[in-house]
Amino acid sequence: MDTTTQPTFRDATEADVDALVALVESAYRGEASRAGWTTEADILEGQRTDPEGVLEVVKSPGGRLLTVERDGMIVACCQIEHRGEHAYFGMFAVSPALQGAGLGKVVMAEAERRARETWGVTEMHMTVISVRDDLIAWYERRGYRRTGKMTPFPYGDERFGIPRRADLQFELLVKSLV
Repeated sequence: MDTTTQPTFRDATEADVDALVALVESAYRGEASRAGWTTEADILEGQRTDPEGVLEVVKSPGGRLLTVERDGMIVACCQIEHRGEHAYFGMFAVSPALQGAGLGKVVMAEAERRARETWGVTEMHMTVISVRDDLIAWYERRGYRRTGKMTPFPYGDERFGIPRRADLQFELLVKSLV
């Protein structure tokens, strides 16, 4: 794939669901995810998402699933959702073959721009598994700050994966968009 081709951004449609599930799974779970640096394969097994979960985000009236294409292929995605004074950033995935080349920074900047311009929000929020130090450091370099506010991991709900350790929880990260 020509990495000099500029990515194009569009809102996901129902027709994209299977490709988006495959992208998210490839970025985070299983052996294929080890080609990139965002893998969760050492801390979680099983699925990261499913068609029903992706379709719910696609159809959500308060948000969008931003799809990123290069050379006609979906190579990245992220969810942005309007939540009052802030927006939520989630379901962020970049194809493992393209990780480390700057595409993630471009996608995140576009999501922040769209949230600010579309909804007039002043902050972006996200949650990250608190033991993902490398990923949290990457977000901190993009201007996000750790809040120390934790929410429990949904142990026992295999829709979110099968934990390989007992200390998983989500930490809220926040970035000012002004």
